[in-house]
Amino acid sequence: MTAVDAKAGLVGQLARFVLIGGFCALVDFGVYQGLLALGLWVHLAKAISFVAGTTTAYFLNRRFTFNAAGGAGQLGGFVLLYSVTFFVNVGTNALMLHFGLPIAVAWVLAQGVATVINFVMLRTVVFKSR
Repeated sequence: MTAVDAKAGLVGQLARFVLIGGFCALVDFGVYQGLLALGLWVHLAKAISFVAGTTTAYFLNRRFTFNAAGGAGQLGGFVLLYSVTFFVNVGTNALMLHFGLPIAVAWVLAQGVATVINFVMLRTVVFKSR
């Protein structure tokens, strides 16, 4: 593979990751807002919405972003990664709320931090081409 091919592959993966991430963010935010409207505690609502968005992300990114066949190793790596980013995401959200930021702003910042971590780790570890 040439450097140009590798760069094109990276750009394509990043574009698909961003598009899928946008969709999964809508799933996450929609679930979050729905649970808040039902009166659920804000941190539990965030945790549940993260899991909903994450589950969607696994299946879509595995197939469309990284074209991976799947398997126990990939699923295990994904679960481990998203377990870590779960705490990063929920913790960032809680910290931003503690500093008085509006719920939507805190959510966006938490998503941004988790997204960067996830792309790098999914590309270089979980769904790395063998």
